Amino acid sequence: MSLGAHLIELRNRLFWSAVFVTAGSIVGWVLFDQVFAVLQKPIVAISESKHIDATINFGTVVGAFDTRIQVSIFLGVLLASPFWLYHFWAFITPGLKSRERKYTFSFLGIATPLFAAGVYLAWVSIPQFVTSLLSFTPEGAANVINANEYMLFIIRILVVFGLAFVLPVALVVLNFAGVMSAKTILKGWRLAVFLIAVIAALATPVSDPMSMFLLMIPLIALYYVAAGVAALRDKATARRRALAEAAIEAELAAPSASVANPLVE
Repeated sequence: MSLGAHLIELRNRLFWSAVFVTAGSIVGWVLFDQVFAVLQKPIVAISESKHIDATINFGTVVGAFDTRIQVSIFLGVLLASPFWLYHFWAFITPGLKSRERKYTFSFLGIATPLFAAGVYLAWVSIPQFVTSLLSFTPEGAANVINANEYMLFIIRILVVFGLAFVLPVALVVLNFAGVMSAKTILKGWRLAVFLIAVIAALATPVSDPMSMFLLMIPLIALYYVAAGVAALRDKATARRRALAEAAIEAELAAPSASVANPLVE
């Protein structure tokens, strides 16, 4: 394809991705009230139980509309992710070799449910995070929470949890591409645990250490699962290499044997 044809193809892929994201955003607009009610529950609960005047505030005339737009677009991107990921894949796959195409497809197939699992874990943990943070408010005091900041806080937690669950898949892809061996992955376990702790601390901005461990435990488990998959891959590669070398040695030895037989006769 010429450069112009590539640009036309890219334009078409972006157009259809935008169409699906827009459709998902419309669904997100409809679901906003239910989503906002769920996210508001921990604030209402702690306000009633500890007599803290905690409430979500829209500070400007357009604040409620702006928040609804942002959340709807975020939900639209999440809901439409299978469709825009497909168009991204359809655009890049013609330029990939069959081996690279297989690895990329496997990465997308594994990374997508893992990202969803991370987002789900964050979603069920958010009430605990919010309750822990609001518990620092002195009794009788007011905690007026800006709605935009609150929703961005929630979105950040969801995205960080999702991406954290995808990182081990990246290690497997690097191993399959021949960039990193299983020994290299396991050798850096101290650095990996440290980075996982940092990610968990950023994703769980609460004083409760159990919330941090809640994210660290599955991430460490996924790290060692990735190392195990890489080890199996390395063994299979070494086995195939040994068989190939044995076949080459047999081919090299065969002509010399055929030459030696006439001399013996």
